Amino acid sequence: MIVRSIREKLVTVVMLTTLAALLVSIGTVIAYDLRNYHKALLGDMATQAELLGHMTSAALTFDDARLATENLALLRIRPSVRAGAIYDAKGALFASYRAPGEQQAFPVSPQTDDLRVSGDDLLLYRRVVENGELLGTVYLRAEYTLVARAVDYLSIAAGVIALAMLIAWLMTRRLGRIVTAPIVALTETAREVVSTRDYSRRAPRISDDEAGELVDSFNAMLGEIEQRTGALETSHHAIAREAEERARAQQEIMDLNERLEVRVHERTMQLELTNAELEVAMSAAKNANQAKSAFLSSMSHELRTPLNAILGFAQILTSESLPSTLPQKKEFAGHILKSGRHLLTLINEILDLAKVESGTVTLSMEPVALADMLVECRNMTEPLAQQRKIRMLFPDAPLAVVQADRTRLKQVLLNLLSNAIKYNREMGAVVCDCSVVTANRVRLSVQDTGMGLRPEQIDSLFQPFNRLGQENGSEEGTGIGLVVTRRLVELMGGEIGVSSSVGVGTVFWIELGLTQPVPSVVGEATVIALEPKAASAPRADHTLLYVEDNPANLKLVQEIVRYRPDLHLLTAPDGHLGIEMAKAHLPDVILMDLNLPCVSGADALKELRSDPRTAHIPVIALTASAMPRDVERGLASGFARYLTKPINIDEFNEAIDTTLAFADTRQLAQKARNP
Repeated sequence: MIVRSIREKLVTVVMLTTLAALLVSIGTVIAYDLRNYHKALLGDMATQAELLGHMTSAALTFDDARLATENLALLRIRPSVRAGAIYDAKGALFASYRAPGEQQAFPVSPQTDDLRVSGDDLLLYRRVVENGELLGTVYLRAEYTLVARAVDYLSIAAGVIALAMLIAWLMTRRLGRIVTAPIVALTETAREVVSTRDYSRRAPRISDDEAGELVDSFNAMLGEIEQRTGALETSHHAIAREAEERARAQQEIMDLNERLEVRVHERTMQLELTNAELEVAMSAAKNANQAKSAFLSSMSHELRTPLNAILGFAQILTSESLPSTLPQKKEFAGHILKSGRHLLTLINEILDLAKVESGTVTLSMEPVALADMLVECRNMTEPLAQQRKIRMLFPDAPLAVVQADRTRLKQVLLNLLSNAIKYNREMGAVVCDCSVVTANRVRLSVQDTGMGLRPEQIDSLFQPFNRLGQENGSEEGTGIGLVVTRRLVELMGGEIGVSSSVGVGTVFWIELGLTQPVPSVVGEATVIALEPKAASAPRADHTLLYVEDNPANLKLVQEIVRYRPDLHLLTAPDGHLGIEMAKAHLPDVILMDLNLPCVSGADALKELRSDPRTAHIPVIALTASAMPRDVERGLASGFARYLTKPINIDEFNEAIDTTLAFADTRQLAQKARNP
């Protein structure tokens, strides 16, 4: 039996531990990298084939081999792709590409969709299908270096393991002496004492750690033995007490070791928790980066699709080598106009989505009567429904009043109604319903009789640019409207949901908070307060222009002004008409809502100030934006007064009277200067 020294055992344990750790870690890294390489190469080739299919669909349709060859030539930026080809619908070679130095021939005919590994090559076949019609097939062949990569990794791993083992052996041989030297010296001294019975010998103290303390204890023990050897019989009790002390010290050491183990365990748990939190944060960052990349990729694709038609037909119209007849020119111009409109809609919806997601959209929350809102939406969508022979059913004048932004609520309802019409079946129906779900919530639903949605389509419904398979359909769209709709509903404190049955239809619904309607009739006590004062001196009539898109707010101001015989009220439902009426009638005072369709109140004020005919007319802001910073911003922009909703009638009349008095005084002063 071979007896090994403690130093040899220490070296053996360290070397085996190092070898095991290196094998596990390097093997894991190699396996993970090879797996990622395989998945990344397969995904990259599939994505490249899909992109080539989209890019060459137009070339296959118009039999443009030059465009297809140019598209394939873009593969030169991918050194791993050795060859690529486009086959037409009949299986004939349409266009091809070979990397420099590549001699291997192309397949005679394409195969069905396939992705396989053949030796050192990765072969991919992908059909090009548009509107259900097979246009052709994409073929790609790329280098597949998994085996060579594995061999390289194993060679590197062998070198790393050999170097690490050598370093570990040298360090253990060097540092092991520090650990074993005190124990070896103590062992040699003890062996000499046992063999010679010379208790005057002492072990040398080499270190100041626990081993040094052990040497001191051993030397002290030798001194005690030396002193009490002659009186062994009489010192039995002293030895017993010493044994008890040693036992107590050993127990204390055991207790210290247990506490140390507890602290080590606690520290280990903290490190594991920290690592878990770090992994979660890294995963969240990776997911966010992937979502951003997917969004940019989809946006690039959606922008390039209409641009392809615009630039393609424009080149045909301007090309002398491609003569076309007048009907063809009209047809091409129609395609350009249609694609341009689609591109404009896409850009506007992307900008709207960017505003919503960045939080820069400002809402004017106010009571909105659903009856008036549904009438407006019905009038705007019925012409489209009649063109498609679709019946529109609306509830009978619901009495509910919701707290919402009027303009944005109209945008939400129009988007849901237009989608229900576009994706309906011929001779179908769209049913709009309104129901109170709780004491303070109301639900608006829009139901169609279309083809319905599958559960997996519903899960992807609110993703940007995801049109659920309608990309190649006859209906134009961007896939952004529902994303903006959901965010606007959430910003107004509401909820949006959807339920669908395949072959039956789909129901979209939104829930909003109920509120009290704006009073349209002034109460009896208010009538008394608003009656003209008998003692007041009569004065000339003044014209007041009120620009407001909410019918309830218009009605309220009309009722207030009805008790002011000195005022003549004009109204405008939007900013454009308000500006035109101000230029035509030159009112004495203008009341302006800030959140108006088409042109905001602030922009309308700028245009009025830029025109010499209306620059002198004082404009009073009357809005639901009541935050202190909103008031400061409004007054700084040039509004004479800033009134907030709900209207305080006394404050309203005081603001009108003060502004009119100021305008009259300024007018008299101007007449005095210019008699």
